[in-house]
Amino acid sequence: MVYEISSNKYIEKLFVDWQETLIWSCLQGVMGHLYVTNQERPDCAMALIGDFCFFAGNPNQELVSFKPEGCQQDFVIMIPQNDEWANLIEDVYGKCARKVERYAIKKEPDVFDRFKLQQMVNAKADEYELQMIDEQWFYRCKEANWCRDLVSQYDSYEMYQKHGLGVILLKDGEVVSGASSYSAYIGGIEIEIDTHEDYRRRGLASICGAKLILGCLDRGLYPSWDAQNRGSVALAEKLGYHFDHAYVAYEIEW
Repeated sequence: MVYEISSNKYIEKLFVDWQETLIWSCLQGVMGHLYVTNQERPDCAMALIGDFCFFAGNPNQELVSFKPEGCQQDFVIMIPQNDEWANLIEDVYGKCARKVERYAIKKEPDVFDRFKLQQMVNAKADEYELQMIDEQWFYRCKEANWCRDLVSQYDSYEMYQKHGLGVILLKDGEVVSGASSYSAYIGGIEIEIDTHEDYRRRGLASICGAKLILGCLDRGLYPSWDAQNRGSVALAEKLGYHFDHAYVAYEIEW
């Protein structure tokens, strides 16, 4: 049997030293969900937030096979704590599990060069307009498939206003690129950057990323970054981050 519970000292021990803000969001009760097979003294746990699912503790097939009741999503990225969890994911999902490599970025609060970031923002061409994500743009982004993840983890604008932060780039009144908080935790956000396919490779992601990082620094928030691919690593490094390590994940047709 799988149960959803709030964070406790036993769950926190299972995820200790895992420097992943999505997990912190769940442990802190800001957003996301925690699942266990033992409510009193859990020896394994699953942290689920958005498209991401993390497994920690003693590998458990029931937990790996579990999909929360009422969960509508048909895709999830499963991240194992170790090889034992990875093997179990492969055993349970077989060909439905696509093994991929993702890239962790170092968390260095004092690494950012504000002057350089502001120069990137100032380099914006006159044809584009920068806007913070307000209530109007929050719901506009939710309606567009390509940029929905900028705000998709927030049930309402009130929730986004409380925990989130984001910026969009407009051309002729339409969103063409944006950077926002995919998720939030106490003291920071996890950055999500999306650019419409017709406007890629024009430096727009750099402008949005720089503006969002500056906004976070002004508010005392840490703008955490996790990279899906090498291109995302390169963009992170351009903005001042440093690569940490590659890790294994599984893209699952749930």
